[in-house]
Amino acid sequence: MESKLEYNAANPVSIEQYGQQLIGKTYMDVIREAELDEYSKAKLIEQYGNPKRKGGLGNLLEELFFGYKANSDQRADFYEAGVELKVSAYEKSKKGTFRAGERLVITMIGYDKPIEIDFDNSHVIDKIRIILLVYYLRNKELGNNLLYPIDFVKLFSPPEEDMKIIKDDYEKIVKKIQNGQAHELSEGDTMYLGACTKGSTALKSTVPQYYSPYTPARKRAFCFKNSYMTYVLNNYIVKNIDTYEPIVTDTTELEHTTLDQLIVSKINSFIGKTDKELCELFVRDFNNNKAQWIDLAYRMLGIKSNRAKEFIKANIVVKAIRLEENGSMRESSPLPQMKLMEFVNQDWEESTLYSYFEETKFLFVVYKKVGQYYKLKGCQLWNMPRKDLDETVKAGWENIRSIVANGIILTKKETASGLIIKNNLPKKNANPIIHIRPHSQKRFYILENGEQIGDGSYSDAEPLPDGRWMQKQSFWINNSYILSQLKESLK
Repeated sequence: MESKLEYNAANPVSIEQYGQQLIGKTYMDVIREAELDEYSKAKLIEQYGNPKRKGGLGNLLEELFFGYKANSDQRADFYEAGVELKVSAYEKSKKGTFRAGERLVITMIGYDKPIEIDFDNSHVIDKIRIILLVYYLRNKELGNNLLYPIDFVKLFSPPEEDMKIIKDDYEKIVKKIQNGQAHELSEGDTMYLGACTKGSTALKSTVPQYYSPYTPARKRAFCFKNSYMTYVLNNYIVKNIDTYEPIVTDTTELEHTTLDQLIVSKINSFIGKTDKELCELFVRDFNNNKAQWIDLAYRMLGIKSNRAKEFIKANIVVKAIRLEENGSMRESSPLPQMKLMEFVNQDWEESTLYSYFEETKFLFVVYKKVGQYYKLKGCQLWNMPRKDLDETVKAGWENIRSIVANGIILTKKETASGLIIKNNLPKKNANPIIHIRPHSQKRFYILENGEQIGDGSYSDAEPLPDGRWMQKQSFWINNSYILSQLKESLK
């Protein structure tokens, strides 16, 4: 269609002001207001209205509202102004909190040619210097993508404090690709800029790498991670109150080091101190509750609130690892609660567990028992190796999912301490990396005959596909696996 621009395509502010006319409209409004015949409008409504359709709404705005043809040009969409248009979903919880609905895809990573080595002259930086963010509220209850309202339209440029970290992320991804390891890439490798998979399934989107040994790898794109975009949404777009504390208080701290290295060096500067000494140093009660050792990790980073700005952006989870005097690790590590009813209907690559390990980086802070106290050994930033996720964790997940789908067997058993309920879910030794076990401390079951058992209530349980209820469950990372992933210096 012929474009009749109502804005200056070489002026970022003009583009933003024009785009802000979208605020309050739905995609259906955009179609109905377009200069098209009724047949063309009907075809677009049929094409884009399917709630199962992924993407495409950005193309709709490009062509119908901004008046240029959607394309795969590596330059910024409004190249004269250096502005890239990005249309993305956000979600609002029942508590009124906001989160990005997805990661923000920037540009594809090409496996058919050499990767661009210099970040400062790459297509990636061309597309992120100035971004026009168009956010719509995703509400699946509406049943039609076109009914989603557009609520925010705003220019965004990553601040200087983020750009150094984004550049380090880019170089880390590029190095892996140059080493012929694109098949080992994971979003958890990096902080803010990730390499996300593209394509509906691994089989359909696997191609040979450009670099030796040419191992087939999933197609991927550079993206801003979901965690980073949630931070951007809340602090630059919606402008909720910022309650985070920065680890990096002066950008010059990153001139000769990376964020990863800075985090490790800050915590490792306290190596050898006991938990009691650290509590005294940071004026914290020494009470040996489970939160104590995580609290101390944040204090060593200079954070009092346990809400580190960089960790929120990068989706870094702090795990306190306590080793016994003989080097053993008594406890496995819990993951966020899962919902069995959702779990049974998920495919592996769309599952909550896959996404969690794919996108999360962990900070293991290791303490080892010496006498009656735990002494700091140091820390390690870690994310799940691709092979472990794609093979071992997947096999464990599929095994558990199959049992849930076929109907969990709940059996009553009388013991010396009273009536207990046993189930046929796999035990810890069934998989080297993950297992499933109760998430809540209180027990609550409703059996097929309506009998209620346990000292808890409905809030401690969840429904099964057949109508019974059982104690809430979650995945756990096996303690033996975590030990195997720790550096020798930490054991």
